[in-house]
Amino acid sequence: MTTRTGNEIREAFLRFFERHGHTRVRSSPLVPGDDPTLLFTNAGMVQFKGVFLGEERRDYRRATTCQKCVRAGGKHNDLENVGRTARHHTFFEMLGNFSFGDYFKADAIAFAWECLTRDYGLPPDRLWATVFTDDDDAFALWKKVAGFGDDRILRLGEKDNFWAMGDTGPCGPCSEIHFHQGNHRPCAEEAAGRPCLGPACDCDRWLEIWNLVFMQFNRDASGALTPLPRPSIDTGLGLERVAAVLQGTQSNFDTDLLRPLIDRIESLVGTRYGAEADNDVSMRVIADHARATAFLVADGVTPSNEWRGYVLRRIMRRAMRHGRMLGLHEPFLWKAVQWVGQIMGGAYPELPAELPRVQSAVRAEEERFAETLDVGIEKIREYVEAHAGPRGRGVEGKFLFTLYDTYGFPTDLAQEAFADAGFTVSDATMREFEAEMEQQRERARAGASFAEGPSALEGLAGLPETEFLGYDTLTAPAKILAMVVDGRRKREITEGEEGEVILDRTPLYAESGGQQGDTGAITGRAGQARVLDTVKRGTGFFVHRVKVVRGGLREGEEVAVAVESPRRLGLALHHTGTHLLHAALHRILGTHPTQAGSLVAADRLRFDFSHGSQVKDREIEQIEDLVNEKVRDDIHVSPFWTELDAALRMGAIAMFGEKYGPRVRVVKIGDFSTELCGGTHLDTTGQIGLFKVIDEGAVASGVRRIEAVTGAAALQHVGREEAALREAAEILKIAPLEVPKRLQKLIDEQKALEKQLGVLEARLARTRAEELVSAAREVNGVAVLAARLDGLDADGLRAVVDTVRDRLGSGIVCVGSVLDGKISLVAAVTKDLTGRFHAGKIIQPVAKAVGGGGGGRPDLAQAGGKDPARLDEALGLVYDLVAKS
Repeated sequence: MTTRTGNEIREAFLRFFERHGHTRVRSSPLVPGDDPTLLFTNAGMVQFKGVFLGEERRDYRRATTCQKCVRAGGKHNDLENVGRTARHHTFFEMLGNFSFGDYFKADAIAFAWECLTRDYGLPPDRLWATVFTDDDDAFALWKKVAGFGDDRILRLGEKDNFWAMGDTGPCGPCSEIHFHQGNHRPCAEEAAGRPCLGPACDCDRWLEIWNLVFMQFNRDASGALTPLPRPSIDTGLGLERVAAVLQGTQSNFDTDLLRPLIDRIESLVGTRYGAEADNDVSMRVIADHARATAFLVADGVTPSNEWRGYVLRRIMRRAMRHGRMLGLHEPFLWKAVQWVGQIMGGAYPELPAELPRVQSAVRAEEERFAETLDVGIEKIREYVEAHAGPRGRGVEGKFLFTLYDTYGFPTDLAQEAFADAGFTVSDATMREFEAEMEQQRERARAGASFAEGPSALEGLAGLPETEFLGYDTLTAPAKILAMVVDGRRKREITEGEEGEVILDRTPLYAESGGQQGDTGAITGRAGQARVLDTVKRGTGFFVHRVKVVRGGLREGEEVAVAVESPRRLGLALHHTGTHLLHAALHRILGTHPTQAGSLVAADRLRFDFSHGSQVKDREIEQIEDLVNEKVRDDIHVSPFWTELDAALRMGAIAMFGEKYGPRVRVVKIGDFSTELCGGTHLDTTGQIGLFKVIDEGAVASGVRRIEAVTGAAALQHVGREEAALREAAEILKIAPLEVPKRLQKLIDEQKALEKQLGVLEARLARTRAEELVSAAREVNGVAVLAARLDGLDADGLRAVVDTVRDRLGSGIVCVGSVLDGKISLVAAVTKDLTGRFHAGKIIQPVAKAVGGGGGGRPDLAQAGGKDPARLDEALGLVYDLVAKS
């Protein structure tokens, strides 16, 4: 068995299959798939789903890949096991070979056997196979290809040896290859007096390394299996697992794929890996989660409270908690993702290219969560101390709810923290937690008020759906089907009344997809109503909110309906502008921005999108320039209807979470933009005239917002900006174009003054430090100083502490400061005393006394607090703590 590096193993696999006529295909992005165990990855089976079903064709019939994968959700949501076992990961690499109607079982088994025994040099006598219960073909092939006896091939059921990407879709029997790691490994079956079950056993003696899926069927929603047009092959060989085998390690974390990352974390923490079991778990967690975080953010996932972003946030916050357990109280995960890029950038060159954005997004999330994490950990510590007793004590569901509702501490992190402390979060605990949550929802519902209640369209269920005519015309005849006033159906509404009108057909667009509803007029024989808004109710009704301005309207009456055309034009200008903006974001910022919300109004547009950092001024300029270039190109805007699958295959952008029918409307703008969209648009981009961004900012974690105007509104905005520039120039008594230069000069002068002030403050801090040294007390044979220095931030306190510690030579220092109502604390222990005293343990009770928390290393720790009135009393605790040690 030849020892090889992870990079060599990966490359050897791909080259082996290239020699056998396979095309090397790059790993696809970590986007959602149908595989319930691989929530994010577009793994081989999902990546080639259309090919397996015969719906699409590639210019190759054999492929080989190394696919990046993330497993952190779905029905195998075992995040808490990562770091505690030798094999569990959130991020891993899957080597695979695929056949699309070319070869089948015989060649798949032969290729796998040759690759493992010849290229990788695994001993044949340590390899076993499993097959699906009634797969006689695979059973016979293993005997023929590998020379296995019947005892080396196990027949297992659908749970183990039938593979599917989900409840529906391509599927088929599979054959797994297992490596025997040795009988010296423990086996629970043998410990219970029963024989080991071989590859069917859950013990560590047997390691599944390769799964060969024989894709033969398509399963429909009823569960029926129909043969695929071309039986195919989809295999997966875990890189981390085969690396552990070839490198002779007991754990995937000891391979060269992960150990270099652990070594860097070890240096950051200052604790040797292997010295203490709990610390080892935390270092493994950080290493694994840093890999998942780096690749997910690089592929466009941002931390949020929804779906993919929520799972990423859980991964990141679990890593942060384990960092705290190792004494890391400053942001560190952003450094770890940089190490991931350095270590794995050769295999995945897209990762180093995205690192600045990845690090920025990760650090922002760390800083946002820091206080919540510290407070939550402190509250859990207090609970554990107050309920000390035998291991396995239960946790109150009400306390979990308080952690979540009052302090924002995630329940899954709390569960793991309690488990680490020997407490049990039982089903009864979670039922109590859910009961508290439901009571909170009831309180919210009871106290909720909303500007507009749902229209009471009772008794209207039999009405036909509204026919929308507004794509082709702004006026149309229609019939009034029903009217509602104050939640009650009325046969007639008269002048001055407001109500809701349902028509059989309408040219007015109902608010949808971010576009505001149309306004207009409904005119009957004896009256007229102004349409104030148009909205949808349910799936089929268009509701016209109206005010009767003359005469009255009656149910059943034939009326004329007209759209307010200037407003419709403004909506079309800004909706087409939104599509151009969305496409430009992908060209300028990268493929990761995804729509997170939008508003299309007659006078402006607003577009929310996922992006981990502020959009730079230069990027805004590039976005504007690109959109205006497409405006000048006067590209034809082409809306058309097609099948959903066809639209997605042509690359149309779909909104995540939006429900689409089998037929969809596509809006295509040349080769620049293609989106699924039901809104109203211009005929050509040239009608926009001008596109201008007026604001950019953050609206949520990892979500940015751009506001822009088009057409006349854009010209008006430019005019206002020019007027403001002229006014600034008049105030400064200079020409308008000289304003930036003069402002820069003023700012530079201010910075110079601030620098002088900083020098004076540092000198004052040193003077204070000299004064403080003389105030040190001897406690328990140790020089101890605790002092209050208001007006200094944490950096200023550290400077004082460094000076005092140097002057003391040997001793303990703890200083606190109040600045803008917030408390900063810094504690230090000289190196000669860290064996007796721990700065982090000294500062924790001091911080607790002022309503805060913190910690740190044995020699230096930092904390914060919220109660300035108790600071002097809290600092006095330092002397008591040293005296009792």
